Amino acid sequence: MRTTLAYGACREIARREARNFYYGFVLLPPDRRSGIYAAYAFSRRADDSVDGDDTVEEKLAAVATRRAELDACYAGTPEPTDAVLVALADTVRRFGIPRRYLDDLLDGVQMDLEKRRYGDFAELRSYCDRVAGAVGLISLYVFGFQSPEAPVRARELGVALQMVNIMRDVAEDAERDRIYLPADEMAAHGVTEDEVLAGESSAGFRALMADQADRAREHFARGELLLPMLDLRARMCVSMLSGLYRAILADIEAGGYDIVLDQRVSLSTPRKLGLMARRSAQSL
Repeated sequence: MRTTLAYGACREIARREARNFYYGFVLLPPDRRSGIYAAYAFSRRADDSVDGDDTVEEKLAAVATRRAELDACYAGTPEPTDAVLVALADTVRRFGIPRRYLDDLLDGVQMDLEKRRYGDFAELRSYCDRVAGAVGLISLYVFGFQSPEAPVRARELGVALQMVNIMRDVAEDAERDRIYLPADEMAAHGVTEDEVLAGESSAGFRALMADQADRAREHFARGELLLPMLDLRARMCVSMLSGLYRAILADIEAGGYDIVLDQRVSLSTPRKLGLMARRSAQSL
């Protein structure tokens, strides 16, 4: 398969599956934008490996297959009919993406099969570092960077985005018997697992979620220190993406936090476009 066609297939996956992510990088130069979409397409494939109704054993086998696919990508021998792998192999070669970050991503995906509760934020942070911090680092290599501080900031921003995802997806995760809220903090607010799984609102739940919002903002503040370390186009794109997630967080807060128990908070297209225009202008 020609590389241009492979990248086109990855672009369509990103457009179809993750509009926030897709539109967040439209201002990148074409080669970098294609690299981001290739990385996303593989990440989507990794996530899909552990969703659905297959047995745990089958899902673990699927993750093992993803690792074998990485072997082929880094060896430069992906299956020529697999668009995602053809594009990813070209991306990791072109931008020098270290293999360990993609392995970290798969480690995080595998954690969803092996761990459904998190005792404290240290445990949860380890998960966030893998499923989101690693994506931030992969993206950073596609953007290009000079400062040795940039990887630290990229990881922090990835964690911020993941914390918003965790807050937004509480009900959806509960349907899969997964709780990504720190157990010690739940207990401190008098929130039980049964209440979270049943989608029950309470003053304790709202206070718990407010704490998570504060934590997300702290990570945003540290992660957005990455922005001046990037060139203009990358800075504008990362700022837009951060702004979209900050807006989702603001809507969760405006809804009293328990809004996430009844609906998946999302942004309308006109609002997204307005936010993106403002954030990109602020990056100039």
